[in-house]
Amino acid sequence: MESINAKYVSQKISKTRWKPVSYSTLQQPDVFATGSWDNENNKISYWSIGNHGSSGMDDGFEGDPQLLCEHKHDGDVLDLQFLDQDRIVTASSTGAVTIFRHHQNSQTVSVSKHWARAHRYPCDNAPCTGVVCSSPEIVTVGEDGRIIVFRADQEGVTRVIAAPIHAVTYLRTTEILTVNSIGQLKLWDFRQQSNSPSQILSLSGDRVPLHCVDRHPNQQHIVATGGQDGMLCVWDVRQGNTPFSLMEAHSAEMWEVHFHPTNPDHLFTCSEDGSLLHWETSSQSDVPSFLQGGRNNSMMSRSAMAPAGGNQSLISAWLSGDSSKGRLETTHMLPSQTLSVNSLDVLGQCLVCGTDGEAIFVNRQVPV
Repeated sequence: MESINAKYVSQKISKTRWKPVSYSTLQQPDVFATGSWDNENNKISYWSIGNHGSSGMDDGFEGDPQLLCEHKHDGDVLDLQFLDQDRIVTASSTGAVTIFRHHQNSQTVSVSKHWARAHRYPCDNAPCTGVVCSSPEIVTVGEDGRIIVFRADQEGVTRVIAAPIHAVTYLRTTEILTVNSIGQLKLWDFRQQSNSPSQILSLSGDRVPLHCVDRHPNQQHIVATGGQDGMLCVWDVRQGNTPFSLMEAHSAEMWEVHFHPTNPDHLFTCSEDGSLLHWETSSQSDVPSFLQGGRNNSMMSRSAMAPAGGNQSLISAWLSGDSSKGRLETTHMLPSQTLSVNSLDVLGQCLVCGTDGEAIFVNRQVPV
């Protein structure tokens, strides 16, 4: 726990995301963005964990996040994703979708583009619950039961599909995955004119609401989800219509699940129960995990795409059914918490999370 820095920020943090870094420089991320919720005035904020005048970790304040700049945000920030180095996209409880631009020279933030009431009911706003980006494309989902496709370089909406959804992620460049409140995982192919999902997978038995989804960065058919019961589900979208593995993870709702973007034998989850777990599966390969699989994107970020490929041992490790529990190590990443851990992001050896305890936690020595 000694490598964790806590910053108390006087606002409930709903989302945290690292700014993408260049693969070629091998640098660790040092800037992240946060969004707040359930506050009188919500904000998006940029923070730095770069060294400020000294290089050691001995100083108790060294490594503490330093506020760079912030901007008012109308409504709760229900999701936040980087579009590129300078722009982030937010999903609002007001139904709006907004692109903010970070001006690094002046350390200011401005609104670059705003789609007010993108998600709406006939007589009221509908919260926009999720956003995923593959620049210049932006895909959002909302409580109005719609998937909306935007382009950052266009004013209007590109496509609308009716579907009740909680969260969304890219599977491949032209395909997205969504999860919903009746335990379903749906695959949508934007190459098809049809507005129906190309594949539906679902939990068997009780239809537990699913809240979050992420796909393996190198083996896109491997998908992890979490939901209301706190269970971690691992799916293989190539075969079967039910989860491959079910693992007890948290005692309350799981809010986010993320594979490590370059070391995908590591996975992270956070929950309403106040915990953040690091999952590590043993890989029977002599090839270091950071060499497994390929990538076709010059940036590392939560939205980065990677081609299929990679080491087969990872497939067997994540998709070995319930017996995989014997080869999984789980580690609690935070001191004892009582309030919800709403969001996390991991990049390189750096992890950041935000809580309802009005705190941001940063760990710059994640063992991956």
